[in-house]
Amino acid sequence: MKKIIVLICFSISLLSCSSDDNRINNPNLPSIGFNHTVNLDLPQFNSLKFPGNAEDIRIEGVGIKGVVIYNVDNTLYSAFELSDPNIAPSSCSALNINGIRAESNCGNDNAYEIVSGQQIEGEGGFPLLRYQIRREGNNLIISN
Repeated sequence: MKKIIVLICFSISLLSCSSDDNRINNPNLPSIGFNHTVNLDLPQFNSLKFPGNAEDIRIEGVGIKGVVIYNVDNTLYSAFELSDPNIAPSSCSALNINGIRAESNCGNDNAYEIVSGQQIEGEGGFPLLRYQIRREGNNLIISN
């Protein structure tokens, strides 16, 4: 009898779970896979050695329109896609970095904070697409 009750409770708990795939999937951004290493010993990434600094990487195959990396505290970094998440990729959808803001080039007011990825101005409602980032020694490994 206990096995039946446990089985029924387990089944109900499984059925009550809902998927959040629809909330996470952004129809404006294609799904891509990549893995890129940033060597902090290289001069072009010197600013990333200090908290509060950001650097963008706009290399073919790294993100859709590129990636912005922000140094939170030398152990924690954030990495986000540089394509406006509320506009389908186009010639104007690459965001410009201005301090800790990523701003749209498409004639709208879309702006995002590069620390958290949240939209701070404009319309659409999708946050920046976050990429995985980890530090291994003097390397940052960014992937999707």
